Amino acid sequence: MGAHDDRSIPLSGSDEQRQRLPGAPRPWENTDRAQAALDGATGPEPPSPPHCPHCGLAGERRPTYTGQHVLLEPGLVLPTHLVPGGHRWHIDSNGVAWNGGFTEPLAGSRCRVPHQLARPGLSLDEIRPWRRLSAVREENARRAQRRADEEGCPKALPDAG
Repeated sequence: MGAHDDRSIPLSGSDEQRQRLPGAPRPWENTDRAQAALDGATGPEPPSPPHCPHCGLAGERRPTYTGQHVLLEPGLVLPTHLVPGGHRWHIDSNGVAWNGGFTEPLAGSRCRVPHQLARPGLSLDEIRPWRRLSAVREENARRAQRRADEEGCPKALPDAG
């Protein structure tokens, strides 16, 4: 009595026919969430609008292979070698975003930048030499201020750095 039997009970049918019960734990979920956070895939999840929770500007939300979403800077596609490693996002033919990590980029390749690096008020020492990103952050600061003026929001932006 009190002993626990760890043997599994075989189930009939093939794995393809089994359905996960609603609410059943998914053991890989924590690993996927941790990888998504490392990659910067921290965008607002649907059905929330694809707006940055820090500055309120709209981004381009894309699903990732970890099941999370990344908020990309809209319309900004750059040569990959100009973007700091770990911040290089690519979109596959199905519209799914994946982070290129720190691997050496292929010659002539282009990538996307996460909005979190371009949001206004952000100052990251490791990317300060990249003038293009500084210009994008300054423009986003102007856009966020215009949006705040139109909506009657507070004049000061939150301290993001």
